[in-house]
Amino acid sequence: MATTQKKATFPAPTKADCCPPPSAVVRRESASATSAADWTVSSAAAEQTKKAAAAASLITTEPSSSTPAKGIQVMPRAQTKHPLDPLSATEISVAVATVRAAGATPEVRDSMRFVEVVLLEPEKQVVALADAYFFPPFQPSLLPRTKGGPAIPSKLPPRRARLIVYNKKSNETSLWVVELTEVHATTRSGLHRGKVISSKVVPDVQPPMDAVEYAECEAVVKDYPPFIEAMRKRGIDDMDLVMVDPWCVGYHSEADAPSRRLAKPLLFCRIESDCPLENGYARPVEGIHVLVDMQNMVVIEFEDRKIVPLPPADPLRNYTSGETRGGVDRSDVKPLQIIQPEGPSFRIKGQYVEWQKWNFRIGFTPREGLVIHSVAYVDGSRGRRPIAHRLSFVEMVVPYGDPNDPHYRKNAFDAGEDGLGKNAHSLKKGCDCLGYIKYFDAHFTNFTGGVETIENCVCLHEEDHGILWKHQDWRTGLAEVRRSRRLTVSFICTVANYEYGFYWHFYQDGKIEAEVKLTGILSLGSLQPGEFRKYGTTIAPGLYAPVHQHFFVARMDMAVDCKPGEMHNQVVEVNVRVEEPGEENVHNNAFYAEETLLRSELEAMRDCDPLSARHWIIRNTRTVNRSGELTGYKLVPGSNCLPLAGPEAKFLRRAAFLKHNLWVTQYAPGEDFPGGEFPNQNPRVGEGLVSWVKQNRPLEETDVVLWYVFGITHVPRLEDWPVMPVEHIGFVLQPHGFFNCSPAVDVPPSACELEAKENDVKDSAAANKASSSSGLVMAKL
Repeated sequence: MATTQKKATFPAPTKADCCPPPSAVVRRESASATSAADWTVSSAAAEQTKKAAAAASLITTEPSSSTPAKGIQVMPRAQTKHPLDPLSATEISVAVATVRAAGATPEVRDSMRFVEVVLLEPEKQVVALADAYFFPPFQPSLLPRTKGGPAIPSKLPPRRARLIVYNKKSNETSLWVVELTEVHATTRSGLHRGKVISSKVVPDVQPPMDAVEYAECEAVVKDYPPFIEAMRKRGIDDMDLVMVDPWCVGYHSEADAPSRRLAKPLLFCRIESDCPLENGYARPVEGIHVLVDMQNMVVIEFEDRKIVPLPPADPLRNYTSGETRGGVDRSDVKPLQIIQPEGPSFRIKGQYVEWQKWNFRIGFTPREGLVIHSVAYVDGSRGRRPIAHRLSFVEMVVPYGDPNDPHYRKNAFDAGEDGLGKNAHSLKKGCDCLGYIKYFDAHFTNFTGGVETIENCVCLHEEDHGILWKHQDWRTGLAEVRRSRRLTVSFICTVANYEYGFYWHFYQDGKIEAEVKLTGILSLGSLQPGEFRKYGTTIAPGLYAPVHQHFFVARMDMAVDCKPGEMHNQVVEVNVRVEEPGEENVHNNAFYAEETLLRSELEAMRDCDPLSARHWIIRNTRTVNRSGELTGYKLVPGSNCLPLAGPEAKFLRRAAFLKHNLWVTQYAPGEDFPGGEFPNQNPRVGEGLVSWVKQNRPLEETDVVLWYVFGITHVPRLEDWPVMPVEHIGFVLQPHGFFNCSPAVDVPPSACELEAKENDVKDSAAANKASSSSGLVMAKL
């Protein structure tokens, strides 16, 4: 469910980057002058030339002189927003106003509820054009000039917004695309104009829920007389103590069909009304069945099925500091400060990030949260080498393993039903992140079409990560050691009782690590006196925590050594095999790595196998390293699991993609979410990824997208109460033959290492002199 945290309202204050650009602004040279130059191309680039021409066809060339519409003066301006930049608060407002104005009647316009307004990401060729000629660091090699080819356009295509709109009166969901055009001098507020490009009603779906709906649902239930009476039977007269957490109903039968917009709340009750910091999840209310029509905001089903006594007050239920939880904090924790006296090593220009040899762009969406675009590594004379076009977490599913009511219905799709980005926090310096920090704000529409801003939503900072590499020569005693530093980009969201931190770490040795940190409060159930349930862990008298799993899906649109327009990637599975006894294994110690090319999408439905050290390599089919082998990046799984449920489990109708840890597809626009765009109350079996792979498209040399499904099985512990210490889960993308040697060998020693080395040399010389005079022999350690 969505949270109702307070957010800043538009307009948000503008914050300066932590690393401001030089005062001189870099501008592109005159397009007319550039367009006059002939382009040259080799025969090997014929396919790329064709793609460049296709990209140019998407561009409207601005004439040197134009006649504006009568009465409206168009103000030409430099390109200010990269095609991948998230929508600004202004753009969101314009998109909403444009769609609302397009409503056929006042009744339709008043009924519009804006679930999502997000950037409609352009084709990859448009991104390449922007990076090549419009935005620093200007990389014309992405789209090399071609003789007789298209001229460099004077501007990029207008940005577009994609809107999901729910009509509260008709219960219809529609998709809109709005083009955001020029600034006009006659516009009092200076806002853009918007133009509706397309709109369509999507039948038989329900869009994600919104925080406004959840708040209204709680109020409706707490005002419902039969519910008030049911709580009185349990000894509760004060409705301010009651917490109503609306959950989407999922899809278990035709009763859950999307013809109605439904929520089935979970109920809790605090003990103290004057204590806002109390952990209300410590007293679940069970035995009451409530079903709410979210369209009309009325209770449509209610039954007090069984009076289960409320659990007694647990003295260990609270998690706040010191006396506020009835305890005493530790007194021996000394301050730990992260200081970078010369500032950070990263550089920021808008959403563009450069750090060490890495560069990428930061994006953000209401559904996925953090998105990493255009990941590349600058490799000496080989220049900028692409690795991935787009990285993000696109879905998470939390199925519970207790067959009792209401827990069997708890199988949340936290991205598709609620939105990870819309539930993100404003991060606190010194708590969520340490060191020299660059924050990025996030802008969203609220349900009624207003714009909300989450300030400091994304955190970017450097972290020390222990030893990067080390070797000590045992003969001389001299050692070389380097400290590892990583760049971390992250955001944290709350979905009802749980918190999830999503992290992308970039390392100096070329690794990319994806990590999820799980914390928050367990979702509990009540026990009657003397009752025991094997499907959970007893946490306190009258309280138990059901077993459950957390699954995450990372979508990785890879581009290993691929420039725009190139589709030269493939995926190879690697399993380590033990050699059979025989002439080639007379000592019975031999093992080797066996590679299998995943030739098609149906072949590429794979599972982890730690017994064979299974991993997968994404290779470029036309680029080799100094050994003549294809360059690549490998996906190294971390701990993982599969759903612990029977094949007919209801939640697997919507989450069939959980049945395998890895899926590989050929890139296709619109294939963005593994359970389809609208998993809420979705009655269709296997929509999304499972349906797409039935096309069985070839993968031997193409533009590949990897979908990695990773999960954790949570058997709760007493130590997880009252708030769960962080659990870590994730995976690594690691260079495999991508470089000719270790890319971390050029990391310089730190100041303390240089000072220690000078002392070691002196000590070593003194020791050798003493050893010679005493006849001692150095032993191998």
